[in-house]
Amino acid sequence: MTTLTDRAKPVNRKPMTFLESIYLWNIFLGMIITIKHFFKKKATVQYPEQTRSYSPVFRGVQILNRDEEGRERCTACGLCALACPAEAITMEAAERMPGEEHLYREEKYAAKYEINMLRCIFCGFCEEACPKDAIYLSETHAPPAYNRKNFIYNKKDLLIPDPVTQPEEYAQAKGLREISKKNK
Repeated sequence: MTTLTDRAKPVNRKPMTFLESIYLWNIFLGMIITIKHFFKKKATVQYPEQTRSYSPVFRGVQILNRDEEGRERCTACGLCALACPAEAITMEAAERMPGEEHLYREEKYAAKYEINMLRCIFCGFCEEACPKDAIYLSETHAPPAYNRKNFIYNKKDLLIPDPVTQPEEYAQAKGLREISKKNK
């Protein structure tokens, strides 16, 4: 019989030897592998004293970004919510009132913006879909919580600090600690 692919392997049907029938050789090989693992370097990290290094493509908690003047970048277009495969993002749009030009960049802004972190799969599609670079995935973990309500982050929790009034907190949230130290 001919096969469609070359992945098929013929089955060896020769009779087993005495060592193979009592599985002694395979047990010995397994013990050798176990003994090798005793002498390898441990993968455990002593957490409070040491921190684990992460991959450059690590995706953590989402953050809503601001521009250099401290205005919110999000224009409530809803593309991040549409791109989210887990449907973890909900938002409501509102119109900017006269005199609020210093708060929002565009005429429309997100009055309500929530991310359900229990649903979020940290895929990064929200970050890719945003045309204004308003949302990005930071390099921090979601903090632990004991009830489900604490895993629903609203706009107040996600918004980065204002760079005009809180420059140190803004630099820390952006991960620019070295730059802020050099400026002092």
